This record gives sequence, structure tokens and C-alpha cells, in this order.
Amino acid sequence: METSNVAIQQQVADNTSQDVSKGRKIVRPPTLRIIPPLNFCPVERQLYRSGQPSIINQSFLQQLNLKVILWLASEEPLDDFLEFCNDSNIKIEFVGLIDETYGHGQMNPWDSLNEGTIKKALELIVNKDNYPLLVCCGMGRHRTGTVIGCLRRLQGWNLASVSEEYRRFTGARGGRILVELLIESFDINSVSIDPERLPEWLK
Repeated sequence: METSNVAIQQQVADNTSQDVSKGRKIVRPPTLRIIPPLNFCPVERQLYRSGQPSIINQSFLQQLNLKVILWLASEEPLDDFLEFCNDSNIKIEFVGLIDETYGHGQMNPWDSLNEGTIKKALELIVNKDNYPLLVCCGMGRHRTGTVIGCLRRLQGWNLASVSEEYRRFTGARGGRILVELLIESFDINSVSIDPERLPEWLK
């Protein structure tokens, strides 16, 4: 009986060895690479947030069937990403692009992050006709965090919960007091809302 068990164990070992030798090891990366943008995260149903996506995120973004990308980054997307969006029928809404320089030819990325910019962004977000929708900025931290923070206030979240969510995406460098002040002072009543176009989770 012991001899029989040893023989069975040896056969299993031999089969395992054969499986490995038959090429079951991964010797090259898969042809389709599903790579989400930096700091990607769902916010609500069919609403997502992330850092600035690029062409390497194409396969991942295709899975979301996006209708609109709300672009909060201070620079324009690369041509190959614009081409991907055009081919995929994804509309890019530019909110907060910097047109002017600040100081010695430097751009101040906070110049266009104001109540008007936030209001415009939120009015796109509260319209379900734009869904599925991705909100993004350079790293998916501060600009995106400001808009999502103001959205949370619109949803009735308390400021402690809003700040906790914002800080979760800021990494080791921490949050910015300017962002938290913008979120706290933003007038949520200034946002124009069509009740018939509200997403279900905001009703």
C-alpha cells in the first residue's frame, strides 16, 4: 500500500513537471495590458476619478465605455490620447486650462481653480447625460479632489468626511489647506441643477 502511495505521489510530481515544461510558465507579458490611470477610483456609479490618463491606459478606459472626460489638468492631452478619444467617441470637456503665464513665465496651476471653474465642473457631473464620466487632473489629487470634495458637499457629506476622502489621495506629501478652504467656502447653491437629469445616486 505504501509503495502504491509513493508511486501516485511520484506520478503527480512528474505531471506537474511536465506541465511546467509544456510552457505554462509566463515567459512574456500578455498582449493586452489593462493599466488604470494613476489614482484611479470609482466615485459613484459610472462616475470615476483619476490622474491624467495617457495612451497606455487605453485598454482600461475602453472597459469603462466613457462618454465624457472632465479634464481639469492645466495642460492639454497629448495628440495620441486626443486621437484615441476621438476614435472612441469620448468627449473631452476642458475645465481650467491655463492660458496665461504667472511670474517669470511660470504657470500658476491654481489661477483657474476658482468658484466659477468648480461650478462649471459640477454642472457637468450632475447631468447624467454625460455618463459614464471620468474626472481627472495631473495627478488626480488636488484639482480633482477639490471638485469631488464640492460634489460630496452637494451630496450632504460633513466636512470631516470630505477632508478624509481628499487626504486619502494626496499621498505622503499630504493635503493642501487651500483645497480644503475652497471646498469649505464653495457655495453649493450656485450650481444649476436639472432634477430630471440628476444621476440616481444624487436624487
